Amino acid sequence: MTLKLHNTLTRQTDVFAPIDEKKVNLYTCGPTVYDFLHVGNWSAYIYWDMLVRTLIADGYNVERVMNITDVGHLVNDEEDTGEDKMQKGARREGKTAWEIAEYYAEDFLMGIEKLGLIMPGHITKATDFIPQQLDLVRILKEKGYTYQIDDGIYFDISKFPTYADFAGLDLEAQKAGARVEFNVEKRNPSDFALWKFTPAGEVRDMEWETPTDLLDTGDEKKMGFPGWHLECSAMAMSILGPTIDIHTGGIDHIPVHHTNEIAQSEAASGKIFSHYWLHNNHLKVNGTKISKSLGNGYTLQDLVEKGFSPLDYRMFVLQGQYSNEGNFTFENLTAAKNRLNHWRNIAALRFQTYDTLTPDADNTITLVAASGAIMEALNNDLNTPEALRVVDEAFSRLDGKPISAIHQHGLKQLLETIDSVLGLQLQASTPDIDDDTKQLIIERERARDTKDWAKSDKLRDTLKEKGITVLDTQDGTIWEYAN
Repeated sequence: MTLKLHNTLTRQTDVFAPIDEKKVNLYTCGPTVYDFLHVGNWSAYIYWDMLVRTLIADGYNVERVMNITDVGHLVNDEEDTGEDKMQKGARREGKTAWEIAEYYAEDFLMGIEKLGLIMPGHITKATDFIPQQLDLVRILKEKGYTYQIDDGIYFDISKFPTYADFAGLDLEAQKAGARVEFNVEKRNPSDFALWKFTPAGEVRDMEWETPTDLLDTGDEKKMGFPGWHLECSAMAMSILGPTIDIHTGGIDHIPVHHTNEIAQSEAASGKIFSHYWLHNNHLKVNGTKISKSLGNGYTLQDLVEKGFSPLDYRMFVLQGQYSNEGNFTFENLTAAKNRLNHWRNIAALRFQTYDTLTPDADNTITLVAASGAIMEALNNDLNTPEALRVVDEAFSRLDGKPISAIHQHGLKQLLETIDSVLGLQLQASTPDIDDDTKQLIIERERARDTKDWAKSDKLRDTLKEKGITVLDTQDGTIWEYAN
């Protein structure tokens, strides 16, 4: 099956062809761990989990690196100014930057598990790769791409002629529109910091001595820390090599962060950094940009407190395609929750039917064909809405059908496909009922046969207390999970 992906590099949907026909090298921009992630942040990681699952289903061995930024991400990314977000978090909570990083990184890892995301093979912290980052600065200096000013070592974009190509930047317009407070020491407004110096008289929680060979002759000892852009390039190339197959991130990364990654990586190696660049679009909340001032940056814990599970949220995210702008509302989340509950009740039918009975041929064909149709949708630029529609259509064929008409093996195969490529854990979240509950259902059926409606109603209430509801059909009783 041919995988097609919208490639920001070429601005078109390309057929995917990895460097190695059996292996894919993938880098994902991870979080800056200075606070809890909100729903907008998490949507990106769900989409990139779908990419990984699709690649694996297509038979590729995926080696994936995802960074954790725990130093060097400044408040103003475009101009390399403002407070380090880690220092800001530390000041907010009265802790050290190291403590903040450890706490929120651990919360991020727990969130990965709650959302059913496949854990990357390499989760790398920027602070663990300081030597590699300094080595990258050293290579760039030796090749003549850097210069030093009072607050750090910068990359000179004028030395990299294709700098503007990736994002289609108008550098002259940017230069003309540069703010008054623009750092006048920079040669170009878009030059970016590779290594920032600790301001004189200041001691940071996270700082390292700048190697003397990176400093201008005669400079005294300078403490410093890496630039955010430098970190990703150093971690990606040190583990995956100078050229990777796929790099993922948000569309807000295109004009600055990813443009800078490409410049410094390709300047250092002389090779293309990544063949495919995938970017997820923004998620708004009630049609509005997520911001702290509006209080709409809902976390996973916020959703749980309102009665929604992380998998409900995963279903919500999959209802939109990664390249389209999304809109989070609690009404939309409720619809996703209801959809997932319906799917779980269909999954429960696998315990109530048998392959020894004669299934409906059309339903069997639909169940078997659905797995292939799901993969076709995902291979078409990760079209998750279409994949969900395929499942809905297959399951709708089972609604109201006699139990004897449902092919158990076909249903199980489809559930396995859904769980492996959509990650919704239908089978894990739908256990069979215990023998005592099954006996109550039998007793209720007998009460109905003898028209003992009082006993039947009482047993229905007992079952509901156990989290089970029953549907009476011409073919017998079907049980479901109570919402």
